[in-house]
Amino acid sequence: MSAHSEYKLAELERETRIGGAGICVAREIPRIDISDYAHRKEAIADALWEAATQVGFFQVFNHGIPEEDIDAAFATAGEFFDLSMAEKERHARRPDSNAGWEYRAQVRPSTGTPDNKESYQITLPDMAGLWPTATELPGFKERMCRFERQNWELGMKILSCFAIRLGFDADFFTHNHDPASPYYQSTLRLIHYMSMEAATDADFDLWRAGAHSDFDCLTLLHQRPGQGGLQVCPGMEADAPAWTDVPPLRGAVTCNIGDMLMRWSDDRLRSTLHRVRMPRRDEYLGPRLSLPFFCQANRDAVIQGPLKKYAPITASDYLNERIRANYTPRA
Repeated sequence: MSAHSEYKLAELERETRIGGAGICVAREIPRIDISDYAHRKEAIADALWEAATQVGFFQVFNHGIPEEDIDAAFATAGEFFDLSMAEKERHARRPDSNAGWEYRAQVRPSTGTPDNKESYQITLPDMAGLWPTATELPGFKERMCRFERQNWELGMKILSCFAIRLGFDADFFTHNHDPASPYYQSTLRLIHYMSMEAATDADFDLWRAGAHSDFDCLTLLHQRPGQGGLQVCPGMEADAPAWTDVPPLRGAVTCNIGDMLMRWSDDRLRSTLHRVRMPRRDEYLGPRLSLPFFCQANRDAVIQGPLKKYAPITASDYLNERIRANYTPRA
């Protein structure tokens, strides 16, 4: 068995051990002000590095994406999910791709059951035939492309700080996430977790999203105040997971390191387990929307850390393996 195959199987085997309820503990999630980025980059890099190496999850404020644009993106996502099932099916995700709509298709190794959600992935080079038409949703494509670009810009600021600390050029990750390339595969995802207002007691024993770590380099997550449920397990405590709630805060973008960057950093930066729990009966039971942006290196990027701890692998091969492990085959 190759070293890469052993690495991949170790990741998936780790996820199979984390599907239980575990315990919940209070922890402080680092909050980092990234205002005046050009003049404060050194201090911001220090704060990001400490958070990413110690916890792997953090929230950034004064991030540069206007709140009105975030609100507009949520409203636009809601309009998409309000389409009929037949209309959304016309934009269905293609097998082995990371673009288009899916409904309860993602099966986590940690649970073996589908996540209780639907989602629509926007991976720009792969969107031919998947955009809603101007008749279906006027302005949808334009608003989502603008929001995708804003998140890419924020992600590259954060990744530039990590590049410097790892000994790469400041623009190293920016070059490897080039949106002008046909191999670009960063993804904006619109997620709709189903309402629990008419759920049975048995439904509350499941997960909105089972425990997992992300496949990418860096995830930027937008949440709505009042629509909580995200829990994190800093330190990859797979054998005895202890979970911490991350309440959604207006003005915050919640960030986490993904497996791709953990490998690229020779495990110095920490990919972090997280999940979305079901609400309790005494909490908000309506639908939950979230908007993550996944900074995923271009398909032709070669992932190998400065210490060469792991064998090189292209980002395409790496991501495709993880997608196949987390999705049921479509008919």
